[in-house]
Amino acid sequence: MSYASSTGEALYPSENVRDLGVTVSHDLSWSHHICETVAKARNVASWVLSVFKTRNKDVMLTLYKSLVRSILEFNSPVWNPTKVGEIQAIEGVQRTFTNRISALKSDDYWKRLKEMSLMSLQRRRERYIILQVWKILNGVSPNDIGMKFRETSRRGTIAITPPLVKGCSQRNQSLYDGSFAVLGARLWNIVPVEVKSLKTFLSFKENLSRFLATFPDNPPVRGYSCANSNSLLDWAGARRL
Repeated sequence: MSYASSTGEALYPSENVRDLGVTVSHDLSWSHHICETVAKARNVASWVLSVFKTRNKDVMLTLYKSLVRSILEFNSPVWNPTKVGEIQAIEGVQRTFTNRISALKSDDYWKRLKEMSLMSLQRRRERYIILQVWKILNGVSPNDIGMKFRETSRRGTIAITPPLVKGCSQRNQSLYDGSFAVLGARLWNIVPVEVKSLKTFLSFKENLSRFLATFPDNPPVRGYSCANSNSLLDWAGARRL
């Protein structure tokens, strides 16, 4: 089957389409993009470890943040995964690299994160999503997806979660839950009013990081038993109980 463009050029269906550095699959999933990203980050990590012989913590972290983590986080608010296996695959890159740091080799991954004052990649992606919502609300980024906000007396500015069509399939429910418009709104609404009301990006970013540091950060990794998904939504829900 093919389609014709306005100029009469034939267009054919494609399994995967790449745009602005992000690959979306024909089923609207990000699995192909995530696999490519993890593979690329692992290759760069292997190159770094083979070229630089030092295993000093400060040097290793500088190399990791600039050369490896930047690959794993490019445009991550768009393709943020919800499948546990994909979250584990991404987190595995950071887990493996930090395990090569001499001073931390005997520590488990969760302990290494605390020792190095590192967020999990999962936590950083949710943080990026919240930062992007702030930019949309304050006119720094265009509101292309039409996010809506409402002022409240108790919770400050809250984001309105778009409605889901009743009776939709489980697959569409999963796509809905993982979309930026829905996840971004839900994450934004757990941020305290005194943080959300800050009007400079740097101040908001610093105070948001301090707020996120009050939650445990135990990402799902293979071989570890997790209390929940480690999403901020789960931790915030448990805190309200």
